[in-house]
Amino acid sequence: MLSLLRGNTPITTIIIPPHRRNPSLHIHSSSTSNPNQKNPQKQKLVLTHIVNPIQNPKKRPPLPPRRTGSTKKIGNHGISVGNMKVLGLCGFGYWVQGFRCFPWLALNFYMAHGLRLDPSSLQLVQHSANLPMVAKPLYGVLSDALYFGGAHRIPYISFGVFIQIMSWGTLALLPVSGGTIPIQMACILLSNLGASFTEVASDALVAELSKNQKAGLLQSYSLMALAAGGILGNFSGGFFLLKTQQPRLMFSLFCILLSFQLLLSLTTKEDTLYKSRQGVGRRVVKTSVSESLKKQFSELVSTLNKESISHPLSWAVASVAFVPLLSGAMFCYQTQCLKLDPLIIGLSKVIGQLMVLSATVLYNKFLNRIPLRKLICGIQITYALSLLLDLILVKQLNLALGISNEVYVLCLSSLAEAVAQFKILPFFVLLSKLCLPGCEGSLLAFFSSALCLSSIVSGVLGIVLSYVIGVSSGDYSSLPAGILFQVVTALMPLGWISRVPSSRASEEKKKGW
Repeated sequence: MLSLLRGNTPITTIIIPPHRRNPSLHIHSSSTSNPNQKNPQKQKLVLTHIVNPIQNPKKRPPLPPRRTGSTKKIGNHGISVGNMKVLGLCGFGYWVQGFRCFPWLALNFYMAHGLRLDPSSLQLVQHSANLPMVAKPLYGVLSDALYFGGAHRIPYISFGVFIQIMSWGTLALLPVSGGTIPIQMACILLSNLGASFTEVASDALVAELSKNQKAGLLQSYSLMALAAGGILGNFSGGFFLLKTQQPRLMFSLFCILLSFQLLLSLTTKEDTLYKSRQGVGRRVVKTSVSESLKKQFSELVSTLNKESISHPLSWAVASVAFVPLLSGAMFCYQTQCLKLDPLIIGLSKVIGQLMVLSATVLYNKFLNRIPLRKLICGIQITYALSLLLDLILVKQLNLALGISNEVYVLCLSSLAEAVAQFKILPFFVLLSKLCLPGCEGSLLAFFSSALCLSSIVSGVLGIVLSYVIGVSSGDYSSLPAGILFQVVTALMPLGWISRVPSSRASEEKKKGW
């Protein structure tokens, strides 16, 4: 490079070889006059442009980002084509996650009617099956720290889906009898283990992609996909169970769906996610496994020590753990005492998922503008009041109003569950915005794990409550007292609602939360 000086403005003249010629640049040719060259007629291409004076000649100006065809931006959200494929995989994964109620509905009916489990035993099985999800922080740390072929999200999705296929496939081959209960429980635990890996990696991918998006947009789409899968899963599950009475057939159909998800994950490349970030690929530093895990654990602990994250997270977890669940007792009451068929139970879950879907749309349009503390306070009060709907059913007050049990259960029995599911969305949006890059999987996995653990605690408290008040198969006379106790405990977290930030996620981030 040869630098000349014309007036007060430096002129830079660059010799460009013919093979590096760019037709978009203004170039001119000049004849070479070097007598030592064999071909005096050969020309060189000379590019001349004016640049501003550089105060520090040692620092070079940054190069513009490179853009490739695989990261071409589309739409108004700045999402690249490669990222759309990753989002498609995540969206389908959330849909399958919601569709898991399809085989689970058959499993619940089999345990309640085939094995004749009492309400407490059924609830214990339901919640103990979620134990693998308590270890989600470990899965999140692994996905943040360990790479496989330059990717650290999609390989975990593939691994989790494969475990689920093996688990539900084994359940489909086992004979439906009481002697296979230990093997069935092992398969259920492995299934939830695989689902945990898939959920953690999907949450981390969505959190990474949502950094430059409108607050809560991708998280809302994920919840919509989850609700859509739950709608179809509950509806088709109730129909299949009513018509076929074959749980193993439903397990096999779910395995086919999981196989399609595995194929989709194996054909989706994760590197486009990082190439689209300012045109520069993510640099993976080669370190030992122990050093990577230690560093990731340290970052997670440091993140959790921030009050902006620990305070709302602890409130969300406590608001779930404080309320004793009576799901097993209500399920047995509806199916054994009221004699409701599986289709009614399945359709009631469909109505609940439609409520979640509608609430998510409202959140995207209007509710995300409400200050977070005010929004969560309203949701918690709504949840407490929705628990009273079970009291109306148990007291059979709906019959006095001219509403049959089938219609009442179909329309209102899943409202409390829908509100509880929707309540988590604002917290996921907040944590996704506040977590540092590279710690998305660890933090969101920790939050999911804490919620799962609080749900297990809530289920155990429900078992204790059922035992104390004397609820059992054929005797539900004391169930109203348990429901009233639920309502009181659901209102208790409002006493420390100050731990929830008062402003929205975007405002909290600007304030340094």
